[in-house]
Amino acid sequence: MLSGAPLLSSSVHAAPPQVRTQAPGFHRMMLGDFEVTVLSDGTVPQTVSQVATGTTPGRVKELLSRDHLEDPVELSINAFLINTGTALVLVDTGVGSFFGPGVGGQLQQSLQAAGYRPEQIDVVLLTHIHSDHSGGLMSKVSRAFPNAILRVHAREAGFWLGRDDRAKGPVDPKYFEEARAMVGPYQDAGKLKAFGDGDAIVPGIRAMPTPGHTPGHSAYVVESRGARLVLWGDLMHFGSVQLREPSVTVAYDVDERAAAAQRARAFTEAAKRGDLIGLAHMPFPGLGRLSAEGKGYRWIPLNYSSGQRWEGTKARAE
Repeated sequence: MLSGAPLLSSSVHAAPPQVRTQAPGFHRMMLGDFEVTVLSDGTVPQTVSQVATGTTPGRVKELLSRDHLEDPVELSINAFLINTGTALVLVDTGVGSFFGPGVGGQLQQSLQAAGYRPEQIDVVLLTHIHSDHSGGLMSKVSRAFPNAILRVHAREAGFWLGRDDRAKGPVDPKYFEEARAMVGPYQDAGKLKAFGDGDAIVPGIRAMPTPGHTPGHSAYVVESRGARLVLWGDLMHFGSVQLREPSVTVAYDVDERAAAAQRARAFTEAAKRGDLIGLAHMPFPGLGRLSAEGKGYRWIPLNYSSGQRWEGTKARAE
């Protein structure tokens, strides 16, 4: 600064206030001829060292620290909207209001910011019926997606919506109550349609059974013009831990051994095939690929595109 330059008075411009909010979250890409939009429902804090099982709190904290994380960790809640050109399909609905104010509950805002309305949704697919995936099905006392058919695996529906809860093992009763509160109105309206292993949902989207986290947990394979995306749901919760040690499970698993086995198979196949993966709880937008690294795996986030070039297309910027 020149010694003769006038100094501005601090009173000329007031300091702008901090905003301290995030923008409504959506991320869009093309998969062949399909438009895929990831919708953020926000985040939820998780004390990973308390809910991770098959390991120790000390080991979890060590693995988190390698990625400069510490408990509690903010986990993303991601949902996936697929426009096939003939059907508008939403995979998972976020938590809605179940976790209280300030935790999740942003899916409807993100959906509208992305240019869509809830009444346009043709099909809602649930990877499973835990409340952070099904909580957005209802808007107060009304179905949030009034024109949608709700699809869920038959085993999942039977487990959570059946009446004999006592035969289902040591599962917190609140999960059954939440499932009935969220899914029940669709069932009562004749809008619930169960599917089986490997069933096609709409052309280009099929279910892939991955039971363990819940009895009817399902992944979804989305394919268009040779491009492939696999939506994993809750096959992985904590990337910093489970990528390095896939055997680590989570207290929310109904069958921990089966959940770990499904994850091991999915990791091996994804790394071998190079599939694009969509995850519910990896940092938004939760899209990436796996690469084998030592005894574990490395997550490679999908490279961001402004839209001139899309995943799986031959479009180019002029």
